Amino acid sequence: METNLCVAGFGGQGVMTLGKFLADAACNSTDKNVTFFPSYGAEQRGGTANCYVVISDDFIGAPLGDVMDDLIVMNAASYHKFLPKLKPGGNLFINSSLVKDRIEREDIRVIAAPVTELAFEMGSARVLNILMLGVYVGYTEVVDPKFVWENIEHKFAGKEKVLAVNREAFEKGLAIGREQRAQGQA
Repeated sequence: METNLCVAGFGGQGVMTLGKFLADAACNSTDKNVTFFPSYGAEQRGGTANCYVVISDDFIGAPLGDVMDDLIVMNAASYHKFLPKLKPGGNLFINSSLVKDRIEREDIRVIAAPVTELAFEMGSARVLNILMLGVYVGYTEVVDPKFVWENIEHKFAGKEKVLAVNREAFEKGLAIGREQRAQGQA
């Protein structure tokens, strides 16, 4: 089995960090093959950013696919640019705080979470990627959340305030993803 994921947004939304945490968790906790392929726009903050994560039981021929199983879009521009890459029957995860477009495709599952809004409510705009990572992991169960959290915890070791808000964000995202999965959207 192989899962192809594209994560897209603009610089400063933590797109690369989201992809890296997921890839590292899959690498460290399974015997699957994993690739992480980042792509940056001209500017870091505010420019385009996307990455690809492939998790496979078999060898991975190329880190980029033409067709994605899952797509996470953090802003409207990314939605428009990458939606054609999502395969029929695929999962579209949208940051519904910023992606307000009507979803025209009926051949995909849409998992919407207002992660920007939730991050602001939590008092830290910087956790919107961790919220979305939780939504993705909670919905797809592609990797055990315990291992994803271990990677986050390792990254922020010794920063107790940062760890606490990231833990809350990850747990909130997991709950959203699991709830949408339970509602029969999976």
